Amino acid sequence: MEVLKEKVEEEEEAEREEAAERAERADKIEKMRPAEGRKEEIIMTQEMLRDLERKLSEIEIPILTEPPIFTKDTIDVSTLPLSYKTNTPKEEHLLLVADNFSRQYSHLCPDRVPLFLHPLNECEVPKFVSTTLRPTLLPYPELYNWDTCAQFVSDFLTMVPLTDPLRPPQYLYSSTTVLKYQKGNCFDFSTLLCSLLIGSGYDAYCVNGYGSQDLCHMDLTREVCPLTVKPKEPVKKQEKVQTKKYTIKPPRDLSSKFEQEQQRKKEEERRAEEARRLREEEEQLLEAEKAKPDPLYGLRVHSWVLVLSGKREVPETFFIDPLTAHSYSPQDEHFLGIESLWNHKNYWINMQDCWNCCKDLIFDLGDAVRWEFMLLGTDKPNLSLTEEEDNGMNDDDDVENLGKEDEDKSFDMPHSWVEQIEISPEAFESRCPHGKKVIQYKKAKLEKWAPYLNSNGLVTRLTTYKDMECSQILEIKEWYQNREDMLELKHINKTTGLHVDYFKPGHTQALRVHSYKSMQPEMDRVMEFYETARVDGLTKREETPKSMTEYYQRRQDFLSYRHIDYGPRVKKISQNSADSNPRPMVKITERFSRNPEKPADEDVAEHVFVIGEDRIQLRYHCREDHITASKREFLQRTEVDSKGNKIIMTPDMCISFEVEPMEHTKKLLYQYQTLMQLKSEEKVSRHQAWESELEVLEILKLREEEEAAHTLTISIYDTRRNEKSKEYREAMERVLHEEHLRQVETQLDYLAPFLVQLPPGEKLTRWQAMRLKDECLSDFKQRLIDKANLIQARFEKETQELQKKQQWYQENQVTLSPEDEDLYLSYCSQAMFRIRILEQRLNRHKELAPLKYLALEEKLYKDPRLVELLKVFT
Repeated sequence: MEVLKEKVEEEEEAEREEAAERAERADKIEKMRPAEGRKEEIIMTQEMLRDLERKLSEIEIPILTEPPIFTKDTIDVSTLPLSYKTNTPKEEHLLLVADNFSRQYSHLCPDRVPLFLHPLNECEVPKFVSTTLRPTLLPYPELYNWDTCAQFVSDFLTMVPLTDPLRPPQYLYSSTTVLKYQKGNCFDFSTLLCSLLIGSGYDAYCVNGYGSQDLCHMDLTREVCPLTVKPKEPVKKQEKVQTKKYTIKPPRDLSSKFEQEQQRKKEEERRAEEARRLREEEEQLLEAEKAKPDPLYGLRVHSWVLVLSGKREVPETFFIDPLTAHSYSPQDEHFLGIESLWNHKNYWINMQDCWNCCKDLIFDLGDAVRWEFMLLGTDKPNLSLTEEEDNGMNDDDDVENLGKEDEDKSFDMPHSWVEQIEISPEAFESRCPHGKKVIQYKKAKLEKWAPYLNSNGLVTRLTTYKDMECSQILEIKEWYQNREDMLELKHINKTTGLHVDYFKPGHTQALRVHSYKSMQPEMDRVMEFYETARVDGLTKREETPKSMTEYYQRRQDFLSYRHIDYGPRVKKISQNSADSNPRPMVKITERFSRNPEKPADEDVAEHVFVIGEDRIQLRYHCREDHITASKREFLQRTEVDSKGNKIIMTPDMCISFEVEPMEHTKKLLYQYQTLMQLKSEEKVSRHQAWESELEVLEILKLREEEEAAHTLTISIYDTRRNEKSKEYREAMERVLHEEHLRQVETQLDYLAPFLVQLPPGEKLTRWQAMRLKDECLSDFKQRLIDKANLIQARFEKETQELQKKQQWYQENQVTLSPEDEDLYLSYCSQAMFRIRILEQRLNRHKELAPLKYLALEEKLYKDPRLVELLKVFT
């Protein structure tokens, strides 16, 4: 109570000071008016103008920003269900219990503020806060975890500040209304988030308490954007290299130790000076960023969500601010106190002192000393008694109460009056009001868009600034979705001009990362690839104006590295001139991984083709028991001399260093064969380097086309946007409808052939109807007989042909070849199959023919054209 009085006195003193400043400012303006009246007579000097400009700049003009309007008058209550407009008897009983509890609380704690128990809803009907919660599990996997669920609520709704920052709101709207209008205050945010978290299985509670000014106003200009925080890289422990017994000693250090000491002292002084300068700059920045004193500190009402540990494997209790979706520890200084909290089952009042904010609060809701609950039957366990207190209980009371039934004083919470919370897929996909939301952080601005809102697939943009005024852009990060080129992230550094594009798996060129400063060919760039999606196993390609480096993995030829050095180009480069005017190659270096199937002395580790000097250098792998590797260098010459004579391999054309010389390697034939093989490998390497240049040009051209088109992919399940699927579905429905109409039109009328014989327009007589029936039945009977005769004739024909074939086989059995016997057996098998089918069809026809005859007769008797005339004969 004393703290509240001090705050009120400070507020009154600040108002008096502000009134005095306004009066003083008004006196200055009054003194300036005569000078303005004599403005035609007095000439203003430069000093007077500067003084006037300084005085005018000191006058602060507050900029009024109109908050979004969201009141009960803007809500259409005509379509709301009956539970919103009335209370059930159980709800009325609960309100009486809440009023009684509030009166007792005000009597016992007169210094505490009134409880927030039953505010009015959008229909101006008092509703208990616990019944406003509607636990719901929505069919979206993103809303199952607390972090993504809180982020959705923060993005989907627009914050409306409280009308009175010192008191809880008079109205608490349902979550369905808040979702419909996408607006609400901090209590509306908390109610919706708590309903979703409880539905997802969390032990969540709505909190009525006090927060800092930044927390209540959703001011993040002094907070660091979470997307700018780099994850901590795990520190890799350096493994100690085991020193071998036989190692080469390092050379002796012959430098002066005195000079080294002096250099070390100068370096320490420089570092100390740099640290002091950085510390001063940091202090200045902190002083500039420090918030002004809040006259209402500790009095601003705010609502957030409390998540207790236990359920959903939550390790420790934490707070969630629904306005920003950030999680905080209870020790955070933004949360200054708690008055009460509630869930869908009960209501608790905090009886602990909040002099140290929420740092010392114990969230054991079963402790009735620290948390006073309103309803009995809470699922939270009561505080257990110690053994001494249990022994000190009066046993006489137990004897007196023995045999008496305990009175059930518990009160079950009524069901929520709020309708089932539902979010349509379109609304869930939009995420933000009108599909866009902007959040201002410290030296950063975060922009969010709904998918497919931007034609290029942009969904998030983070702009980082160099200064607090956000005037100098440092870097830009843009996140994309549903891009056909699989572009996921674009990072632009405005200081260095470096662009880095990140791609998801599925790009046509298997691109993973593309770093560049210019899209022009033969400039500095780095391309990283998904090696599993490429046949050649290329993982990385680095290009400069004078070189190109490629890295490989898991190749059959064990190639792991290729470096090409280029010479100056004679002609100027254009984007499509690499085929006609390639860069001259000066040197090609290729390195290979160890091939375990070859000895180390024969397994090439590196070969260098010095094209300009006609030299080839070889280096082999080093054996584990050796300290150096074998090397060989070949000097190439033209195959013929000036006279046209063929040059023979000479010993001076190969310079070798072998750790363990072998006889066959010294022979000229072996060296000649090795040289010829290297020449062929050089041609292959030069061709592959040329293909790499063409591939770079192709990728650059493809990227320019993709950036110009920025086509978006649409899922086949997205029937709202997938035009091809929609057109195909409509075409199929049209074809089915036309087919149905065609079947209806072509359906035969069994009386049509007989009705044609009668005069047109003449009404049927009873005799004519009887004759039509008899003719139709006799015709149908004849058709059945004809069909049976047809099947019988085919059956007899197949049987006779089979008998003739069997007789022929008996006569010529001795002279038949194996092929003829196979043909005979095949014919017999097929003939028996046909005979069996005809026999089954004949038997089935004999069984169904009487039934079909009776069905047609019944149908004729029920025909609307004959039913009245044939009644006499039925």
